Amino acid sequence: MNIDRMEFMSWMERIMDRFDILGEHFENTQKQKSAIDGEELLDSQDLFMMLKVSSRSLQRYRSSGKLPYYTISGKLYYKLSDVNQFVRDSFSAPLRKQIKTIPDK
Repeated sequence: MNIDRMEFMSWMERIMDRFDILGEHFENTQKQKSAIDGEELLDSQDLFMMLKVSSRSLQRYRSSGKLPYYTISGKLYYKLSDVNQFVRDSFSAPLRKQIKTIPDK
C-alpha cells in the first residue's frame, strides 16, 4: 500500500486534531475532579510547593486550626480560598520603627 504525501499529511492533521480534543477533555475532567462546590482543591503536595513549607509545618497549621482542610478517601485537601485567606491572615505588615529625636539643648 502506497500513500502519497498529501494524504499522509491529511491523516496526521486529523489525528493531531483528535489528540487536541482528547487533551482538552482530559484537562476539563481533571479540573472537575479537583473541585468542590466549584472551588479548586489543592493537595498537600501543591501546598508544599506553593507555600514552600515542610510537611511538619503544614501539619502544625492544620492542628492549630489556622488552615482548614478536608479529608477525602484518606487524602488531605485544601480549598484555594482557605489557603489564600491563611496567607492573608499570616501576613503581618512591617512594623515602623520610631526614630527618637534628641532635643536641642
